[in-house]
Amino acid sequence: MQMVPVGVQRLLTRADRPGLQASLLASLLASLLLVSAGPAQGHGGVVLEDDLCLIKIGYLEAHFKIYLPRSRGHREYCEDLPRAGETVFVMEYSHPDLARVPIEFRIVRNNTGLGRFAGPQDLESMDLDAQTVFHQPATVVPDVFTVIHDFSQSGEYIGVVTAEHPESDKMYRAVFPFRVGFTGLGFWPWLGAFALFLFVNLWLMRQRMSR
Repeated sequence: MQMVPVGVQRLLTRADRPGLQASLLASLLASLLLVSAGPAQGHGGVVLEDDLCLIKIGYLEAHFKIYLPRSRGHREYCEDLPRAGETVFVMEYSHPDLARVPIEFRIVRNNTGLGRFAGPQDLESMDLDAQTVFHQPATVVPDVFTVIHDFSQSGEYIGVVTAEHPESDKMYRAVFPFRVGFTGLGFWPWLGAFALFLFVNLWLMRQRMSR
């Protein structure tokens, strides 16, 4: 059975009637769900499954990791990075075909204005060569695919991974928008918003009951 924090118990105790307590508790649970719920998957070609970042290039799949070795050591990132600098992109193959097909890796500036919602179709109107900040030509890497790029500035980028079908000329592409120099809002703004919501909700309920 899940325990209710002491501070919440005090708020419930101060409520005037059982109906008010039930309503307040329902609001509390709904707010906790909103605060604690995280995205089930990333955006673009990188998804989060079972606490693992996966990149899906058509039917081909690999574990995807990003490192900032000089500033963050062995900490792993899925997409967005807290700062610029030397960055290592790693793909550990889940599908055996990736070990025998040419893989191309490219990073371009995300000037689409769509942020994390940029997709493969948005690349068609871009001059990729002009917007490219890093390009690894198609090559066969039999083990773990690794590239290193030193970001000189923060900003929005799009990663593009292209792989060729092992038995045909068909090309598969994964596109994943990401941000460099992004630290996020953290937990405290959510906590403050939750406390404000709880206070306003309690005050409005008491106003209704007093009438």
